[in-house]
Amino acid sequence: MNILLAAINAKYIHSNLAVYSLKAYARKYADEIRIAEYTINQTADEILMDIYGRRPDLLCFSCYLWNISYVKRLIREIPKVLPGVRIWLGGPEVSYSAEKILKEYPELSGIMCGEGEETFLELAEYCHAEEAASDGAMPAPGPSLSEIRGIVYRDGGGNVRVTSSRPAIELSRVPFAYEHIGDFQNRIIYYESSRGCPFSCSYCLSSIDRCLRFRDVELVKREIQFFIDHEVPQVKFVDRTFNCRHDHAMEVWRYIKDHDRGITNFHFEAAADLLNTDEIELIRSMRPGLIQLEIGVQSTNERTICEIKRKMDLARVERAVDLVRENRNVHQHLDLIAGLPFEDYDSFAKSFDRVYSMRPDQLQLGFLKVLKGSLMHERAEEYGLVYQDGPPYEVLSTKWLPYSDVIRLKKIEEMVEVYYNSGQFRNTAEHIEKEFSGPFAMYSALASYYEKNGLFKISHSRIARYEILYRFLKERVPDAKNMDEYTEWLTLDLYLRDNVKNRPRFLPENKVGHDEAASFYKREEEERRYLRSYRGYDRRQMRKMTHLERLFGRLILFDYRERDPLSGDAAIYQI
Repeated sequence: MNILLAAINAKYIHSNLAVYSLKAYARKYADEIRIAEYTINQTADEILMDIYGRRPDLLCFSCYLWNISYVKRLIREIPKVLPGVRIWLGGPEVSYSAEKILKEYPELSGIMCGEGEETFLELAEYCHAEEAASDGAMPAPGPSLSEIRGIVYRDGGGNVRVTSSRPAIELSRVPFAYEHIGDFQNRIIYYESSRGCPFSCSYCLSSIDRCLRFRDVELVKREIQFFIDHEVPQVKFVDRTFNCRHDHAMEVWRYIKDHDRGITNFHFEAAADLLNTDEIELIRSMRPGLIQLEIGVQSTNERTICEIKRKMDLARVERAVDLVRENRNVHQHLDLIAGLPFEDYDSFAKSFDRVYSMRPDQLQLGFLKVLKGSLMHERAEEYGLVYQDGPPYEVLSTKWLPYSDVIRLKKIEEMVEVYYNSGQFRNTAEHIEKEFSGPFAMYSALASYYEKNGLFKISHSRIARYEILYRFLKERVPDAKNMDEYTEWLTLDLYLRDNVKNRPRFLPENKVGHDEAASFYKREEEERRYLRSYRGYDRRQMRKMTHLERLFGRLILFDYRERDPLSGDAAIYQI
C-alpha cells in the first residue's frame, strides 16, 4: 500500500513535525509511508503533478492557517487525476469544523481530529484490512472506521459520521521523529517536550487542550544530545509555555548548557513572569546565542489581559526581561497583539511603548486571528469582531478599533520591522526617539512620512532605507548640529553590519585618509593589538576585511570577522 503524508510549509527552511511524528508512530508500516513537503511558494499545479507522480492509495494532508487554501484547491483536483485515492485531512485548521468541511468537500474520505498518532496508525490498519479484502485475501484484523476514535468520516452511504473523541496520548510513547537527520539539512528542526497549555487565553487554540503532559526528561536529554552531536543549527521547541514546570525547564536548560558545543541554538516560548531566580541565573550563565526566548506579552492593558483570560504579572515580566537582557547573551523576542478586546488605538500605543521600553531584540507587532474553536471566535459578536472570512482570519475591526486604525497599525508594523527588528538602525532609532513623545509616536511619524512620499509598496535597498531615514530626519530636525550627530549615528549603524564600499549620498567622504589607514594597518601587522584573530593575514588583507572610520571625534575600527552573536554587528574598537 502506498501512503503519502503531505505537508505544505510556509518556507523551505521549515519542516513539519506532525507528519514525521505520524510516520514514526506508525513504524510498522514505515516501508509503505512516504512524506512529501512542499511550500506555499510553489504553484498548486506543481504540487498536483508531484502528488500524481507518487500515486498514493491513501493521501493525508496536514492542515494549518498558512496552507489550508492550497489544500482545499488540491482536494478538488486530485481525484480527477487519481480516481479512487482516499484523501484524509488532519491538523488544527480542520479539527474544529470537520463535519462542515466533509460536507463541503465530497472528495474527502475523512478528517482526523486532534492528536493524530494513534488515529493515523489505526486508519492505516483499517485501509490495509480493506485493501486485503478487496484483493480477495483474508483481511488482517483491524478496526472498522466507526471504531476509530477521533475521526469524522463518510460511510458507505455517503453520510457523515462522527466517532467519540480520543484521549490524550502519553507523550513519551511518541517515537523520536528525527532518526534520519540527513533529510533536514538547512532546515529548522521543531521539537516538543510537552503538549497542552496550563493557560486559557481566549484567542489561542492551545487553551482547548488542558491535558498538559511532559515527555520523560531523560528521553528529552537523549534527543537533545542527538541534535548537538549532529550539529543541528537550530532546534525550536514548540511547547506552548516551556517553563510552566520549573523542574522540567531547569533540567533541560542545565543539560543544554552543560553539553553545548558552540553550534546548536535552542528556541523556547516562555512566560517571563514565571522565570524564578534559579532559572534566570542559569540563563544568564549560558554561552551567548545558545538559547533564545519568545515571550508573549500581547497587551499591557489590565482590562484586556483580564478579558482574554491571560494570567500575567507585568512587573515581573519587566524585571525578568531586564535581568536577561542585562547579560547580553540571550536573544529575546516579545510579542504584542493588536485587535484584542478593550484595546483601542491609544491603549495599544501605551502597550507598545511599555513593551518597547523593555528593549527586546525583536518586537513582533501581530494582529488578532479569530480562530475557529477558540473562545474569541465564540464571543466575536459581543466584541464587534469583524475578521477575514478566509485564513488567517485576521481582525479587520472591533468595537474599540476601526478598520482605519488597523490600517495605521499595519503601516507602523512595517516601520518596526524595517527600523527596529532588522537591527540595522538600532543606535540611530534610539536617538531619534528623543525627538518624539515616545517610540510609538516615532514609528507613527515614520509611517506618515512613507505614506506622504509614496514609499510603501516599493522594494527598497538597505542603502535606500538609510537615505530615506536621513531625509526624514532632515525634515524633523531643523538644527544642523543635531543633524551632523545623526549622520554619525547612521554611519555607525551602516558599518556595523557591512563594509560598505558605495557610501550613501548623504554621507561625507571618510575622514580617515589613505596615509593614516596605511600607518594603522602597518602597525597592526607588527603588533596585533586589536586584530588578534588575523594571524597569517598581511596588512592588505586586514584592510579589506575591516573598516576604519572617524566618528564622534574618535577613530573607530570595525572588525567583520568578530561579530556579536545576538545582533550580528561587527566588533568595534576605539583606536
